[in-house]
Amino acid sequence: MEYVYHMIPKEMVGKKLMALNKLKLKDRGLYERYMKKYYDHPERPRLLEKQVPKLDCLWNDVIHLLPLHPSHVYQALTELRVSVKHDLNFYKIPFTQLAANQNVIYLYRKRYYQGPAAKINEKEIKWIQHISEYQALTSIPKDTLTYFEKEHAKGNRFGMFHFIPHILSLGEIDTENADIINWNE
Repeated sequence: MEYVYHMIPKEMVGKKLMALNKLKLKDRGLYERYMKKYYDHPERPRLLEKQVPKLDCLWNDVIHLLPLHPSHVYQALTELRVSVKHDLNFYKIPFTQLAANQNVIYLYRKRYYQGPAAKINEKEIKWIQHISEYQALTSIPKDTLTYFEKEHAKGNRFGMFHFIPHILSLGEIDTENADIINWNE
């Protein structure tokens, strides 16, 4: 069975993951707390207006999932001696849980990425027409490792999932039967 992963939110409404724009309708206060992360960099607020090609929706209309066991990210960061939380938990979600949603893979390749404010190149979005088409990643992309090394050497804060493909899922995801894992396992 193939899986996707989502960091467990500190606070959640019910047992389903939902996109931020949907959360806005359910719990305005919680939505505003989660929106703060988009204001930690001058270009990040523009993500709120970013279109996702093929799904024909906004960046915050989809749920962002990791197609790679998070232990790979933890291991890469700790090998660089980056200070990370050791108790970060993720939902381990069978990909079959996304069957009712529209799903794409955002390849997030360095050669096409032009910053958080730039449009997503349509070449970077691939449909996952059927759940049987999905295959989880088994390693971190080389560009991600290079990015970690460079940013850590500069002493910068940096994204933990930069240049790692993302599954973008339009719809809700039930987490009631999802396993909870720690990324350092």
